[in-house]
Amino acid sequence: MAVSNSHSQNGFCSKTLIFHSLRPSSFLPPQATHLSVTDFIFSLLNTTTTTAGSLIDATTRHRIPYTDVKLFVRNLAAALRQPPVSLTKGNCAFIISHNSSYLPILFLSLFSIGVTVSPANPASSISEISRQIRICKPVVIFATVESVRKVSETGFNNRIVVIESSEFESMMRVDRSNGSEFSDVKIDVSVSQSDTAAILYSSGTTGNTKGVRLTHRNLISSVAGAITSRKSTCCDSPAVYLCTVPYFHVYGFTFCVRMVACGESLVSVARFDLRLIVRSIEEFRVCYMAVAPPVVVALVDGNNERLVNGADLRSLDTVFSGGAPLTVAVIRKFKRRFQDVSLVQTYGLTETTGAISRVASPYESTIVGTVGRLIAHCEAKIIDPNTGVSLPPMNHGELWVRGPSIMKGYVDDKQGINTMVDSDGWLRTGDLCFFNNEGFLFVVDRLKELIKYKGYQVLFFNICINP
Repeated sequence: MAVSNSHSQNGFCSKTLIFHSLRPSSFLPPQATHLSVTDFIFSLLNTTTTTAGSLIDATTRHRIPYTDVKLFVRNLAAALRQPPVSLTKGNCAFIISHNSSYLPILFLSLFSIGVTVSPANPASSISEISRQIRICKPVVIFATVESVRKVSETGFNNRIVVIESSEFESMMRVDRSNGSEFSDVKIDVSVSQSDTAAILYSSGTTGNTKGVRLTHRNLISSVAGAITSRKSTCCDSPAVYLCTVPYFHVYGFTFCVRMVACGESLVSVARFDLRLIVRSIEEFRVCYMAVAPPVVVALVDGNNERLVNGADLRSLDTVFSGGAPLTVAVIRKFKRRFQDVSLVQTYGLTETTGAISRVASPYESTIVGTVGRLIAHCEAKIIDPNTGVSLPPMNHGELWVRGPSIMKGYVDDKQGINTMVDSDGWLRTGDLCFFNNEGFLFVVDRLKELIKYKGYQVLFFNICINP
């Protein structure tokens, strides 16, 4: 958004006291257009991106080329609308699974028929899973074999579909188009961009589990930003990405959807296994890797030096770290060990559909402690917590953000959304931050600290310490 009073170096408007994005704008369809995020992604795969990539399972090495992904999504969507599952628009599907190359296909199938996706952590306790089921009220649960027992013990008495089963495989692979060409197979469900696409779980500002409602518009804005970023940074296509971040977390959830939109090969790692991660980088010639901080710490740990040094990791170009703080000491140790690899920091919340700022160039990655610049279409303010006054660059205050990625609200909690988002659409992050004179964002502290565990039970998905 061009603002005549904004400073071209930092995006700050002295008239409105608002920070604007310095990134290239991305295309967003008109908000009134009825469009699911799946339809938006498939339109990109048909026109602006390659379909030469694959979804790859790191453990089994099984590949699903994108030429099959589109057909599998349509087949599965059609099957899920028929008996015995019989899903309809407005239903919710609870998904409890470790990372799998099947999950992006399942997500896109459900989006396309207007069913809300609610992914959950398979390591959660039975009581926590029960609470999440009460929040999202699913009519069906998709679970791995190892998660079925937990689901059964919650008392859930609707249909459970096992993701590794022959039933699920058949739903994906059986063509229900009656002999017509794939391009003629339509899912005749009218999905509004304002419809809820996903319910993810956040500890909010209180530490209590909340169901965050993200819309198709929220996810479309995330995908559109990824496409713009890819055009400016990607040299080889399709590039190979590896994701170790769980797909139930907003970071992993949006990451896997964006990679399909970009047509990039995506290697899914089910669990944190450093030996498998290193092997996968070497075997699949991984260029970019999305991780939580424990992986970065493990890569620079002296106890793992023989494993890391013994592998050919020359293909690795960039590591995206998110989920919890990375200390300056770990960042510097990583840069010493991996001198030709960029370590990219991002900052976001479940309530903002993931990243609202990110590092986007080799130069930016050299600025220790920053979480980058605002993404396209995002605005921000730094508010003095005591006076409520908006502050200019180099001043600490609470970060407020506004844009198309801001959540629709919390499930059954109008007070929560009214507390976090004001009448003008500004979301209060609860983080003490500042922008420097180049428009780079730094996170200093929490105004109200949260309990965090390995970056997954946490409101925001990355901060860096003020250098």
